[in-house]
Amino acid sequence: MPSRRDMLLLLAASAVAGGTSRAFASPLTAAAQPDLRGAIDAVEYRAIPESGDRKARNLEQMIKQAAAENVPVFLPPGTYRISNLTLPDNTRITGVPGASRIVYTGEGHLFAAENVRRIELSNLVIDGGNRWLGDYAGGLVQFTGVDEVLIDNCEIGGSRKHGLQLERCGGRIERSRISGAAQAGLYAVDSANLSVTGNTIADCGNGGILVHRWKKSEDGTVVSGNRISNIRANDGGTGQNGNGINIFRADGVMVVNNHISDCAFTAIRANSASDIQISSNQCRRSGETAIYVEFAFEGAVVSANMIDGAANGISIANFDEGGRLASVTGNVVRNLTLKGPYQHEVGFGIGIAAEADTLVSANVIEGAPRWGLQIGWGAYLRNVVVSGNVVRKAPVGCAVSVADGAGTAVITDNVFQETTDGAVLGFEWEKKVSGELANGGSPYGQLTIERNRMS
Repeated sequence: MPSRRDMLLLLAASAVAGGTSRAFASPLTAAAQPDLRGAIDAVEYRAIPESGDRKARNLEQMIKQAAAENVPVFLPPGTYRISNLTLPDNTRITGVPGASRIVYTGEGHLFAAENVRRIELSNLVIDGGNRWLGDYAGGLVQFTGVDEVLIDNCEIGGSRKHGLQLERCGGRIERSRISGAAQAGLYAVDSANLSVTGNTIADCGNGGILVHRWKKSEDGTVVSGNRISNIRANDGGTGQNGNGINIFRADGVMVVNNHISDCAFTAIRANSASDIQISSNQCRRSGETAIYVEFAFEGAVVSANMIDGAANGISIANFDEGGRLASVTGNVVRNLTLKGPYQHEVGFGIGIAAEADTLVSANVIEGAPRWGLQIGWGAYLRNVVVSGNVVRKAPVGCAVSVADGAGTAVITDNVFQETTDGAVLGFEWEKKVSGELANGGSPYGQLTIERNRMS
């Protein structure tokens, strides 16, 4: 008597070898499949690749029936040309990695789901073919109000808008590849403890991973271990587009252990995002500021990041908008340029900039063609401690604001080497107004400057 494993392999081979005269196979109600972890047996529905409106409706009906019976739909290798599938609660669709190909036919949207508990897609190639999407569709795959979205080991490509759009969703997006989206690879708004881990996102028109909220509040998304590259800013602007990872109004987000390269603007940009952690990321060849924490935020940790190639390295900005309270430690910033994608009031070529209630410590900056450190801007300076940093090969090692209204700063125990115009200099806005301050004896009562080394 054949074993259950033998029967499973026979059924799988039959499904792959089946003809195309029918749209979809009947449910294989007798095919019990052992789970690799020893879980209970499950019944599987298997589709036959083919295209057409009637066949798409048959697939939708199969998905609904399988969801009702709490079993997955399996797509054997082949091409499935479909559109306008609305997925029910408890949908599970899986295929053969790289071989089960779903091609959008261009009639409105591909996959959508709304206000359901769980949707799972795995081992699928989802190809938008750069075809038109309806005005109501924000992405090739669009889910709204789904408690748990699980997308694993899928390829999503060729979307005329976002590759994947999630609104009011939780769950996991993992081990997947998203490329060729005209907008962003992944746009997630008003998420609920979403995890975006181990994905590859490349060649997108306006953004890589976007984590946004309509109103500023707790979000809790984790963006970890992703590879993001070649992000353009086709719609222009001064930072709205062209970012590898963009966090907007979303509090409590972690951005850790990502590799981000060749973004038109910023590798990691956090706008009005409080309690954000940006740690242990590789940021290479950013067109503007590699890591930007800006506007109305309170609380940011920027640590142990490697920045190689950018216009500016790290900017903790916008005290005028309430941006404050940060720790910038243990980062390496190198190979900056004076050239940026637009005209900036301060200018480019700055290693690390900070304005309010911030510790800047134990960082290494090399090759900042304007200023190694920028501490404050005009009147926007309060409670910044700069200690234990190494700055090399910068015309000015540390530019500290001494303009009217500027607050306190402590600049101690730093090492400055090859800072040709000065190690620590006072500025009123963009104008240098002091001689060398690094050796102490500052005439500015709000500044404590001592024990710095110059060579």
